[in-house]
Amino acid sequence: MKKYTDKGKKDTRSGFGAGLFEAGQADSRVVALTADLKGSLKMDQFAAAFPERYFECGIAEANMIGVAAGMAIAGKVPFVGSFAEFVTGRVYDQVRMEVCYGETNVKIASSHAGITLGEDGATHQTMEDIALMRALPNMVVINPCDWTQTKNATIAAAKYDGPVYLRFGRPKVADFMPDEPFEIGKAYVLNEGKDVTIFATGHMVWEALNAAEALEAEGICAEVVDVATIKPLDTATVITSIKKTGCAVVAEEHNMAGGLGELIAGVLAASCPRPLEYINGKDRFGQSGTPAELLAAYGMDALHIAEAARKAIGRK
Repeated sequence: MKKYTDKGKKDTRSGFGAGLFEAGQADSRVVALTADLKGSLKMDQFAAAFPERYFECGIAEANMIGVAAGMAIAGKVPFVGSFAEFVTGRVYDQVRMEVCYGETNVKIASSHAGITLGEDGATHQTMEDIALMRALPNMVVINPCDWTQTKNATIAAAKYDGPVYLRFGRPKVADFMPDEPFEIGKAYVLNEGKDVTIFATGHMVWEALNAAEALEAEGICAEVVDVATIKPLDTATVITSIKKTGCAVVAEEHNMAGGLGELIAGVLAASCPRPLEYINGKDRFGQSGTPAELLAAYGMDALHIAEAARKAIGRK
């Protein structure tokens, strides 16, 4: 089993800030807009280096999306940043009509996604954003797993011509991925395995690796696949892995409806039905607590992933 080492805890939103700065250095068309959340979105370095390319839109997310769409039509590469709850649900009509319908080159950067936002509670813990964004035609959906992958995914998004939704979080999590270019639409096989596949995305990837390590101690060889791009899904890698192992678990920091689990279930139903277990927020809102407490309470940590893997194997 390939081992990954935690190089140090970092928040993925800071990976976005680093990637945005690098993208801005490489391409003068890159601009940044935010809804009074420059610090929370870690846009400080970009704003300091390129003040003429940074735009503070105030707490007016719908207007911000419209401004970004106009900039894209004029040839800029705009990144709009806000909390995931506000830049998806609050502005869905604007994203649908001004970004996706027109296929404008807008990048939507959403921070504070998922239950690991923590103590801010249900009003800010969006667990439905992936469902909203992947339902939109022309939208690419990326959910990177650590600081390094988020940085490189942001750089890749700047080079991609079309709407992109980037999802990242607030807590400091393990930074373990190699520093290499991010490929949109590729799922990354982190551990080769033969007994069960764990498809994971975002913060759940590190939990999946920990679960695989625990399973290895029991003689179970788990394949871990980092599904960093949810749309377009790398169906070839999904099918190849599930055919090899014969069963799978999907781990995501999102509700069941419209998430990665349902997406992979659809692929398996159409191509190669196999036992499939789910780790997600079910059909619930979040609540206040530390990230670790909430992952455990909602059955979304490494312990529960390992349990789901054993159950999937038992169904083969």
